[in-house]
Amino acid sequence: MKQVPQDTICAIATAQGGAIGLIRVSGPDAITLTDRIFTPVGSSAPLAQRKPYTLTFGHIKNAEGGIIDEVLVSVFRAPHSYTGEDSTEISCHGSPYILQQVMQLLIKGGCRAAGSGEYTQRAFLNGKMDLSQAEAVADLIASTSEATHRLAMNQMRGEFSRELSKLRDQLLHLTSLMELELDFSDHEELEFADRTELQALATQIETLIARLTDSFSTGNALKNGIPVAIIGETNAGKSTLLNALVGEERAIVSDIHGTTRDVIEDTITIGGATFRFIDTAGIRNTADTIEALGIERSFRAMDQAQIVILVCDMNENENRFRAFYAQILHHLEGKQVILALNKCDLAATPGFVLPAGVRTLTLSAKQGTNIDNLRSLLIESTNLPHIGQADIIVTNIRHYEALSHALDAIHRVQEGLSSGLPGDLVSQDLRECIFHLSDIVGEVTTDEVLGNIFKHFCIGK
Repeated sequence: MKQVPQDTICAIATAQGGAIGLIRVSGPDAITLTDRIFTPVGSSAPLAQRKPYTLTFGHIKNAEGGIIDEVLVSVFRAPHSYTGEDSTEISCHGSPYILQQVMQLLIKGGCRAAGSGEYTQRAFLNGKMDLSQAEAVADLIASTSEATHRLAMNQMRGEFSRELSKLRDQLLHLTSLMELELDFSDHEELEFADRTELQALATQIETLIARLTDSFSTGNALKNGIPVAIIGETNAGKSTLLNALVGEERAIVSDIHGTTRDVIEDTITIGGATFRFIDTAGIRNTADTIEALGIERSFRAMDQAQIVILVCDMNENENRFRAFYAQILHHLEGKQVILALNKCDLAATPGFVLPAGVRTLTLSAKQGTNIDNLRSLLIESTNLPHIGQADIIVTNIRHYEALSHALDAIHRVQEGLSSGLPGDLVSQDLRECIFHLSDIVGEVTTDEVLGNIFKHFCIGK
C-alpha cells in the first residue's frame, strides 16, 4: 500500500470565472504555512492558536507587506478534515491574478502544488474513506442527472462498501470452516460444516455477487447515457429530429439525400435520466463509398443502442417503408423501438398500418409537433428502476471487472463443493473471491492502480 506523503500541498479548488475562489492547503505544515502569508484583522492571534472549524477574516500580504486580497480562512485539524490532515481553506475573490499570487506565496513558503485527485487520495490513504467511496467523489462531481447524482451519493455514503463488507464476512466464515477442517484433517470424525450447508452459503453469496454484477448494465446506461439510435431512410428527417430533441443545430439539415455521412452524437437529460442520441446516415443502396461507410456505421449504432427511434416520412409509400423495415428487422431484436412518423404537417394520408409491438407517434420534427410526447415515450422505454436511498447499482468498470472475477471464483467454489474437491483447493478459490472484493475497496490495491484512478480527478479534489 502506498504511504501517505508527508509534505504539504496546495491547489485552487474552484473553477475560473466565479466571484469566489478557494485555495486548499493540506499537510503537516498547512496551518503554519498559511499563517506566514495571512494577517488576521481585529486580533493578533495566529491561525495556529485558533479553534478548528472556525473562520478568520484577514489579509493575504506579499513579501513587501502589500495587501493582495481580503480573505476568509477556515482551519481544520487532523484527523477531523477531508484529508485527515491539518488543513486550511482560503476563500479569496475569484480573480485569476489573486489566486495565482496566493498560490505563488504558498509555494515559495514551502508548499507543493497538488496533483490530480491528491486530496481525495490522501483521504483514502489516511483511512477517511475506502477506495470505492473515493471513486464516488469523482462520479459525484461529474454527475449530470438526478439518477447519477443519487448513485454517486449512495456509493460515497458507503452503501456499496457495506454490501461488500457483508459479502466478505460471509466468505471469511465459509473459509474458516473449510480451513478448520484442514487443520484437523487427521481427525476424520470431526466435521465443522457439512457440504450441504456450505453449498447453501456459497449459493447465497453467489446470488448477491451476481445481483451486483448484473446491475452494471443499468449503472453504465445511467452514468454514460442511455444509447438511442435515430434510424431511417435518407431524407426522412433524422437530423431535424436530433436538432429538435437537443434544442440546437447539431446536425446539418438538407433536402439532398445522403447528407449525413457519419454518426453524430449528443447527450441530454430527460426526466432525470441521461440519453445519448446518435444521428446516423440514412440507410439506402448507394454506390458512394463514403456514404456506404456511414451506412455501415448506422447498423453498428443500431446494434449498440438500447432504444431505436425509427424515423419514417409519412408521405412515402407504405410498401417502401415495409421493405425497409424488413431490411433492418434483425438489428432491432431486443431493442425498445419507437416508430416516429415524421412530417405529419405535410401528410396527406392518415398514416400506416403499424408493426405489432412497436411504440408509435406522429410528429413534425421541423415544426416541433409532439416532440414532448416523444420525450415521454423515451422515458417509458428506458425500463430503468427507481433508485432509492439505499439502492446499490454498479457504475464503475473497475468494480464490474472485480465483481466478475469474484463471481467466477465463487462459481468454482460451488463446483468444487458439488464434486467433492479437496478442501484446500476450494479454500484457494474462496480466498481469490475475497481478494477481488477487497480490491474494490482498496485493501489490496497497488500503487499503479491508485495512480490510474486518481489521475482522472480534477486538481483541487
